[in-house]
Amino acid sequence: MKATFGERVFYFINYTILALAGLSCVLPLLNIVAMSLSDSSSIAAGRVTLYPIGLQWDSYYKLFVGTNILQALQNNIVITIVGVVLCMIFTILAAYPLSRSYFYGRRFFTLAVVFTMLFGGGLIPTYLVVKSLGLVNTYGALWLPGLVSAYNMLLLRTFFENIPEELIEAARIDGCSETRILMQILLPLSFPILATLTLFYAVGFWNMFSNVLIYINDSSKLNMTVLVQNMIKSQTILQEVGQLDPDQVQRITPESIKSAAIFVLIVPMLCVYPFLQKYFVKGSMIGSIKG
Repeated sequence: MKATFGERVFYFINYTILALAGLSCVLPLLNIVAMSLSDSSSIAAGRVTLYPIGLQWDSYYKLFVGTNILQALQNNIVITIVGVVLCMIFTILAAYPLSRSYFYGRRFFTLAVVFTMLFGGGLIPTYLVVKSLGLVNTYGALWLPGLVSAYNMLLLRTFFENIPEELIEAARIDGCSETRILMQILLPLSFPILATLTLFYAVGFWNMFSNVLIYINDSSKLNMTVLVQNMIKSQTILQEVGQLDPDQVQRITPESIKSAAIFVLIVPMLCVYPFLQKYFVKGSMIGSIKG
């Protein structure tokens, strides 16, 4: 069907706003990449904008050779993968019973979950609980306090509730247990929401900052976010990355190394997102019910 004049105006305005929003995200990233690949004279002169001037890779070389970025990257991967797996398991186990109308105490537990979204114990009581459990300076302090996000759990619970009851009744008539209904009926139909929640949890763990500062004291256990923050705040970054020969000193500046560190921190999430984006579409249940 041919679009009306009003629809064309709406599309034009909508696409313009989306394009501006996209540029607001892409342009700072391009500037960071350009800064990390440019020589010191161009950076000092303020001539670096969206493309590198005096292309050089020394910033990345010294970043990986002279800092603990590789150890921090390994820590990030461990924190993120284990954290996402644990959070998804417990979020699913919490959302499924609360989505069933025959679950005894459903209303009470749902209100209890909502209560945690409105009121929290505070930083000091939380720290005391974590310390009493012996989790300080361990990754358990990063995983356990936020094992289930109330918001994400309610999203998954609502998605489960919208799955037609006929599918579950048919499976129950065939003799399926609750575990089998969850594993073979609900979860295969829930890939869009599961992918979305996985991305939410992954971004949260990958960019975790305050909890690492509070609970982790061992420098070898720090993640990339804290390491990059320390590098940004440092005024002696060139001394921290080790001895440089005179030629490298002329090509590398603290700004270029900081930009390289920020880009390394961002890249993994940029690589993961395209693989999860295809699950963000609706309509995964089309055709699941016949007749």
